[in-house]
Amino acid sequence: MIVVAGESLIDLVPDGAAGPLPALVPRRGGGPYNTAVALGRLGAPVVFCSRVSTDAFGEALMEGLRAAGVGTGLVQRGPEPTTLAVASVGADGSAEYGFYVEGTADRLFALPERLPDGVRAIAFGTCSLALEPGASAYEALMRRESERGVLTLLDPNIRPGLIPDAAAYRERFVSWLPYVSLLKLSEEDAAWLGGTPAQWLERGPSAVVVTRGGAGMTVHTPTAEVSVSAVQVEIKDTIGAGDTVNAALLHGLSARPPGTLTPESWSTLLTYAAKAAALTCTRPGAEPPYASELG
Repeated sequence: MIVVAGESLIDLVPDGAAGPLPALVPRRGGGPYNTAVALGRLGAPVVFCSRVSTDAFGEALMEGLRAAGVGTGLVQRGPEPTTLAVASVGADGSAEYGFYVEGTADRLFALPERLPDGVRAIAFGTCSLALEPGASAYEALMRRESERGVLTLLDPNIRPGLIPDAAAYRERFVSWLPYVSLLKLSEEDAAWLGGTPAQWLERGPSAVVVTRGGAGMTVHTPTAEVSVSAVQVEIKDTIGAGDTVNAALLHGLSARPPGTLTPESWSTLLTYAAKAAALTCTRPGAEPPYASELG
């Protein structure tokens, strides 16, 4: 079983019409939420661990989890509103966000007493590790499960506008690395954090995967570096592409630690992740593919 811990939210995505004030279409989102849905669609046994509002948006988010086959037994519920992320999509399909997060449900996540038996991997990232008080609860969960031997994936998915003290966040990020099995991040995240894969590997992870958009992705391990090209598609937007990469990596690694993979195995896994991410980019919003679409 794979657990994905972190926020869910509603992305308000432009409908594609030209003009300074395009209509905004609500779509289910949030990095961890997208990762959980992608895992469910890929056929992996997965449970979402978060706090979700009881408002109409929250009910829609819960419906999306169930439709994808994602377990909801670790979802906490509350009357607080759902976080909103207003997306602006560039000409190349890349997205930037403005967030409405004050007093929202996912910020009030509380550390669960225990996770179900049989958890083999757990994923963290994005807003949930930047916004208190929930960030400390997610951090405690990361440390506890890592110490129990659970494979841990971290995707920081940096949103600078949500981080009031960049230096403090960078220090905190480094403190997480001894508890991380696989660090996955974009080249933009890497530049913002100011480190290198070699430096991060020295602090704990068995592997670091860096995504480079249309240039593909690379995995760095203590003994090898393996790159694959991106799959060329007609891009609607890139929303959820990185989250789909997380899911593909977890799906391939939940039964085998990243430190055990050969360069050939990494190439196969990254190629699978690149294809899954490319399919996500062919449709608006975070709509990851199903296993049947990947052959």
